[in-house]
Amino acid sequence: MAGNGGIIGPCNAAAVQAEVITSITCSGSSTHTTQPATTVVQALVVAGGGGAGFYAGGGGGAGGFLTASCISVAGNTGYPITVGAGGAAGPQCASGTKGTSGSDSVAGFPSSPITSAGGGGGGGGSCTPAPVAGSQPGGSGGGGGGTGPPSGSTGGCGTACQGNDGGSGGGIPGKAGGGGGGGASVAGGDITPTGSAAGAGGNGTASNITGSCVTYAGGGGGGGAAPTSSAGGAAGSGGGGAGSDCNFTPSNNGTVNTGGGGGGNYGPGPAGSGGGAGGSGIVIIKEPKVVSASGIWQMNTVYEYVKDGNWSN
Repeated sequence: MAGNGGIIGPCNAAAVQAEVITSITCSGSSTHTTQPATTVVQALVVAGGGGAGFYAGGGGGAGGFLTASCISVAGNTGYPITVGAGGAAGPQCASGTKGTSGSDSVAGFPSSPITSAGGGGGGGGSCTPAPVAGSQPGGSGGGGGGTGPPSGSTGGCGTACQGNDGGSGGGIPGKAGGGGGGGASVAGGDITPTGSAAGAGGNGTASNITGSCVTYAGGGGGGGAAPTSSAGGAAGSGGGGAGSDCNFTPSNNGTVNTGGGGGGNYGPGPAGSGGGAGGSGIVIIKEPKVVSASGIWQMNTVYEYVKDGNWSN
């Protein structure tokens, strides 16, 4: 029996603070304030996906994908967070224009700052032997633009540990297509040697930080070109947009809050208003449950635990 009226009992764990998972989805800057008892956090940081190119345009590269655990923080403290916006698609014009790269996402923890690079914009193709507009590097690289012929451009480079390279665009007479944008797990696909299909977007990477398995950072598919051209490239899993075929469909935007790259566009026409835009990124912060486990208990606390059936020997 302790002199102050306490009692030495078993080391029963009492919850001090519940687990909290915060998804920050609005593009731009904000502040995340930790709970009072939090000392470490886990984080997922996905940047904005790149926009696709125009006219047999390359697919946009996925935003960079990074995770970290055991990040040291102080309780009841605000930390700066930035969620990257998706890049704009290359606008319609007589020849090709490349897409805009996505913006970086940042989790500004002083002990372990995390910056994911925006996805690279897809390259623009060309309907003449004029040079194509090159793809861009990023978290994952944008796909190269196609032309028919001589040849398209190569895909942009991805960032190590964040994503992969984009695929190469190209063409043969009458058929052309862009390369697929790179994804977090897989590089973007090249146009097929026969020009029958544009490059597929690279697949993204799954995370279960929220308790559910969700795939992020998929690359956009490349766009086809010419009336007898290649089919549009397939979307990469994880929010990538599909590339358009010669009927202008689907040419999708990357999915918001996944960092998916936009799908490449076919070319001028009723729906030929440019390729797909990149999807915005996301930052997810997981604060673990905090418990205390003291062997010293006040007698009235022991009484309440026994009465409720929560006291173990």
